[in-house]
Amino acid sequence: MRVLVTGAAGMLGQRVVAEAHERGYAVAALTREDVDLTDAARTQSLFAEREPDAIVHCAAYTDVDGAESDESAAMAGNRDAALNVARAAEASGARIVAVSTDYVFDGSMASAEQPRPYVESDEVSPIGAYGRSKLAAEDAVGEACGNHAIVRTAWVFGAGGKNFCETMLTAAETRDEVRVVTDQIGSPTWTGHLAPALLDLAAMPDRGVFHVAGGGMCSWHELTVELFAQAGVACRVEPTTSDAFPRPAARPAWSVLASEREETPRLPSWLDGVRGFLNERGRPTQ
Repeated sequence: MRVLVTGAAGMLGQRVVAEAHERGYAVAALTREDVDLTDAARTQSLFAEREPDAIVHCAAYTDVDGAESDESAAMAGNRDAALNVARAAEASGARIVAVSTDYVFDGSMASAEQPRPYVESDEVSPIGAYGRSKLAAEDAVGEACGNHAIVRTAWVFGAGGKNFCETMLTAAETRDEVRVVTDQIGSPTWTGHLAPALLDLAAMPDRGVFHVAGGGMCSWHELTVELFAQAGVACRVEPTTSDAFPRPAARPAWSVLASEREETPRLPSWLDGVRGFLNERGRPTQ
């Protein structure tokens, strides 16, 4: 298989490229230095030259707070770029696997009498500019390329990029205590589990939206406690709430994802993801 990966220098893109090489695929790894995906003509031309069988679209505008003050930039980096990539995929007869987010949901499931994970058919209702831009990207991909898989995931972490787990480990190096929120619940997803699933979907005929996230659920506080426990870090993790950390962009209180589709790749537990993350960073686990 010939696979083209956008955002190849990013945390997830790096892992997808590595996994594709391990599978023996011919890989075209594109970074922002190689192509501006908001340039429709250049995107179409470059992708036509590479003749991919599948495109894994990892490139994205990910500044959740920055999107609140510059939604046009978020729309350009997410909706417009995704549209150009999807059109290029359609023109070359390639399949596109586009990475999306739990932020297309408003998190109101948290207040339900019996909260349950969001599944693919649940109503979307983003509460911030970033979520709106990613939902617009989903719509663009679905309309522009018939052979598409839109993959919603959540709380992604891994080596090679900025992420919550990396931030917590860094903080623990200089602090005796960290305060972490208990009122945001989600499905932490390790890139080492997600990347193979994206490539599995690239080789599948099934189309539409798929929820692919780490198995189980936890709060950011519980994730930090587990991370420190496995890493043997002595830093205390004190509970707090989102009100104590006001941010420009609201975060969904409930980001737990599950799939109602039998063909969707199922990922291992987020607990296994934490262990894999520490191992790839060369840290022994407890």
